[in-house]
Amino acid sequence: MTRRIEAGPVLVALGALVVLVSVFLDWYEPNVTAWEAFEVLDLVMAALAVAGIVAAAGTVRPDAAVIERHQLPLVVVGLTVVVASQILDPPPAVAGDPILGAWLALGGALAMCAGAVLTLGRVSFALTVEGRDTRRHVSAVDARTDPTTTEGPAVRPGD
Repeated sequence: MTRRIEAGPVLVALGALVVLVSVFLDWYEPNVTAWEAFEVLDLVMAALAVAGIVAAAGTVRPDAAVIERHQLPLVVVGLTVVVASQILDPPPAVAGDPILGAWLALGGALAMCAGAVLTLGRVSFALTVEGRDTRRHVSAVDARTDPTTTEGPAVRPGD
């Protein structure tokens, strides 16, 4: 069975998962997570990341689509703008520079952008997954009566 997996929705889903994980990591020095630093934007980021996962799942399985395919760029651009704005202009309560969580969120958002371009653009990049072929029994091979080379001569005498 051959299954074709489009790379665009996979990138969108992976990027959204990275953004979700980054919300729980430290975004600013010293040890300030996104949940602690932002008032409402942390919830917006989490909601947009979940919406990205749902939209990616809808492009893979159109019968299970909750968010339509043409709304994916809105979700991705919204999330990217929120993440980039918080890196460029940190909240007033934070005194430190952006660290790991912020940069992971930006990377996840950019991966989502690339996935959205692949999903909606005319560029197609897909992975083909095929099942393993089982061995077919051939009567000439399976009905051997000759001894193997370890048990007897490699060639029968007289041939």
